Amino acid sequence: SPADRTTEIGQLISSYLVREKNLEDHTVHLLFSANRWEHVPMMKEKLHQGITVVVDRYAFSGVAFTSAKGNFCLDWCKQPDVGLPKPDLILFLQLSPEEAAERGNFGHERYETSSFQEKVLQSFYCLMEDKTLNWKTVDASKSIEDLHREIKSIAEETMQEVQNKPLEELWK
Repeated sequence: SPADRTTEIGQLISSYLVREKNLEDHTVHLLFSANRWEHVPMMKEKLHQGITVVVDRYAFSGVAFTSAKGNFCLDWCKQPDVGLPKPDLILFLQLSPEEAAERGNFGHERYETSSFQEKVLQSFYCLMEDKTLNWKTVDASKSIEDLHREIKSIAEETMQEVQNKPLEELWK
């Protein structure tokens, strides 16, 4: 899921995603960003303790989804997330929209239509052009075991590389 649905903001996002609530597109984007900012103090605390933080979706996901809606430029979409903790590694699990649609529960939430997913993919490709970020693309059509092995090895390698690196801010 793209948001922590336990906070008040998260609950609002959740009701939007399951189509119980309609919200204006700019509002939705800012709520997703606010939901990320809610977790920054806890993330920084864990990182300073030397704990590795793994996030399922992050600012890039929010930017890709909103910018896929049309009347949004990538730059506007990035602004609310400027200054978030910058990840040492961004794993992009690539799966064709066709294969994704074959998986369970696809299509039950907002944004899960193939034409929209295609636009999201194009936005992700634009974001991947940023050479200040460490993007790694992984073939998600592999077996769970093979995928796990590959992700584990990339993650361990990155953890070694960034061991004593100071925390940076995203898009600054």
